[in-house]
Amino acid sequence: MREPAPKPGIFGRLLGRGTPAKTVVKRTLDDDMLEQLEELLITADMGVDTALRVTANMAEGRYGKKLSADEIKQLLADELSRIMEPVAKPLPIYPKTPQVVLVVGVNGSGKTTTIGKLASQFRAAGKKVVIAAGDTFRAAAVEQLQVWGERAGVPVLTAPEGSDPASLAFDAMTQAEADGADLLMIDTAGRLQNRADLMEELAKIVRVIRKKDPEAPHNTLLVLDATTGQNALSQVKTFQELADVSGLVMTKLDGTAKGGVLVALADKFGLPIHAIGVGEQIDDLAPFDPEDFAKALTGLE
Repeated sequence: MREPAPKPGIFGRLLGRGTPAKTVVKRTLDDDMLEQLEELLITADMGVDTALRVTANMAEGRYGKKLSADEIKQLLADELSRIMEPVAKPLPIYPKTPQVVLVVGVNGSGKTTTIGKLASQFRAAGKKVVIAAGDTFRAAAVEQLQVWGERAGVPVLTAPEGSDPASLAFDAMTQAEADGADLLMIDTAGRLQNRADLMEELAKIVRVIRKKDPEAPHNTLLVLDATTGQNALSQVKTFQELADVSGLVMTKLDGTAKGGVLVALADKFGLPIHAIGVGEQIDDLAPFDPEDFAKALTGLE
């Protein structure tokens, strides 16, 4: 039985995977090397601005020095985790109940799954959670949420298909208060093609829940799909305009070499990254650990 080859990270090509393990090849950190590094980082969806900043910081005080592949990987990993460290924060829990968490994102980004996984985690931590299926125009979204609610052992409040999401949100708040729930998570529609409708829908949900609690929603989570790469940046920009995004969850990181977009997001927006989705199971939502992530991205053992 052969061992599976280790994943080379974004670096395999540049630093010569085929070199025997004992041979330490050193390369000079010069313009040529930096340009190759920049290209690699851009390929990994880090974006031009972030790639340039990362390589410039790596070169500082080391330009012209000879470095081994491992030293270069370590340098890069350190630089990446330095950028991401400030944004690695769990979803804050407030004493105010019910804490209203509005969940936004385009359809297909993994919103529903993320709500199910978060609900399951909070319930395991002893919190009482209620979910509101606010994407009332997509029967499939509501059904999927009900399945996740069952798995997590959390009630899911629904309204007839096509009914007003804001009135569902209002009823859900009433219910969450009556139940003494700690957290109310509200799913929302994610149809970006008709942005004006979506904006009005989200604004109305916020207006209506503020009648019950002027400070709600206490968190607005944006769920992003890692496989969309650079597109994630424009989604953050759009949803920041549509809804006051307070934090991010990145899904589908298990199946993509394009994780560099997380570095670009941290660098560009500085929004907290609360969790990352690494699989389909209910417990496959992990806290975001910048150091582990940087190691995985660079292929550092």
